[in-house]
Amino acid sequence: MAMFPVRAKKNLGQHFLKDEDIARRVAATLNKAPSIPVLEVGPGTGMLTQFLLEQDREVIVVEVDRESVDYLNEHYPQLHGKILHQDFLRMDFDAHFDGSFSVIGNFPYHISSQIFFKVLDNKDKVPFCSGMIQKEVAERLVASPGCKAYGILSVLLQAWYDIEYLFTVDEHAFIPPPKVKSAVVRLTRNRRRRLACNEKLFRTVVKTGFNQRRKMLRNSLKLLLSDENPMPDDPLLTKRPEQLSVEQFEALTNLLEPWVKVKQASPEIAGTFDEEVSPKALEPLPVQAKPKVPEPLPG
Repeated sequence: MAMFPVRAKKNLGQHFLKDEDIARRVAATLNKAPSIPVLEVGPGTGMLTQFLLEQDREVIVVEVDRESVDYLNEHYPQLHGKILHQDFLRMDFDAHFDGSFSVIGNFPYHISSQIFFKVLDNKDKVPFCSGMIQKEVAERLVASPGCKAYGILSVLLQAWYDIEYLFTVDEHAFIPPPKVKSAVVRLTRNRRRRLACNEKLFRTVVKTGFNQRRKMLRNSLKLLLSDENPMPDDPLLTKRPEQLSVEQFEALTNLLEPWVKVKQASPEIAGTFDEEVSPKALEPLPVQAKPKVPEPLPG
């Protein structure tokens, strides 16, 4: 079988994994997952797919690239009817899965945050997720309070998942090679079934706080309160967002909720709880991790 018969498309930022040993190791991250179906994101030419098919579980793949879909249909007959030519971010999971399922893949760098946010939005259906992402993003996922890498993704994902940084992957494992290193992470749903606070407001507080991460929370969270309601006096508000643990953000959410409710009723901020702030806008990459052309890794 030809190894790279599909042309890597710059507009999709494709970088095809060429190292079978790494592909086998990524597939093995499912060993701790329950025997439920797995959805592979961006299979490309099937380098990872071939090892997933060796496992005793149903495999469904979602691929946005038409050329890759045609290749998979031709070379993986066992996937017939299970190759979805669509955008993972727009998928209706209920249309394809009756129950829970795992997510795995070599995730494109430029949408990795959105992939994790979609997994988070479906946390009760996705108990397990593993994949290859940009090394700097992987470091954010596992970062602890007080670390520079600690941010929105760290708090929101760690609230619901136990996250492991498994191993680093060199640029030369791909064709064409990306400009930065990659890493493989594994997310396993923790035992938390609900937060000790309003979940929508929790997201709003976390995102708003990190939007101005250099400021004390007393200042960055002012816009959530009406002018008639002064900021409560609490030690948590004298800290910066990267200093707070998940539990402290829960406490902060409960502290602010009585005051934020007043402002939510104000016309100028209608939808405070429901509006999603762009992860790309609020979670900028470190300077050294900003290539001029995004470097995703599908396949």
